[in-house]
Amino acid sequence: MTQEIERKFLVTATTYHSLYTSKARLQQGYLSRVPERTVRIRVTATKAWITIKGKSDMAGLARLEWEYEIPKTEGEALLQLCPPPVVVKTRYRVPHGSLTLEIDEFEAPKKMTLAEVELPETSTPFTPPSWFGKEVTGDPRYYNANI
Repeated sequence: MTQEIERKFLVTATTYHSLYTSKARLQQGYLSRVPERTVRIRVTATKAWITIKGKSDMAGLARLEWEYEIPKTEGEALLQLCPPPVVVKTRYRVPHGSLTLEIDEFEAPKKMTLAEVELPETSTPFTPPSWFGKEVTGDPRYYNANI
């Protein structure tokens, strides 16, 4: 069990297209989307994971998280059990000092681009790059389970 500490931002430019070190197309579905816990299945071209997340704290910054790699065939089967919609996105990983930014270009069910940064501590300072827009940490409209 770990604690996920994450901030989210809207993205206002495609600057990251020239900065990323890796990218992957993802499909993800949710077996549970209730606020107290989400159970997510994520599948890429070569791997799959199951992730269980607890309820976010009052600021929407931290929550308990368990994530395990599972066989891709099992991930694909579990994805079929998820009620629609299945989220489809391309994730770009961009180094930013000692941190890694994850930029998600959502294709479905909504087109949008969001950035996430996981922090080691809630007090870790973070200065967003200039191409980040409004911070949406804690806004349920931007939780992947709600998109």
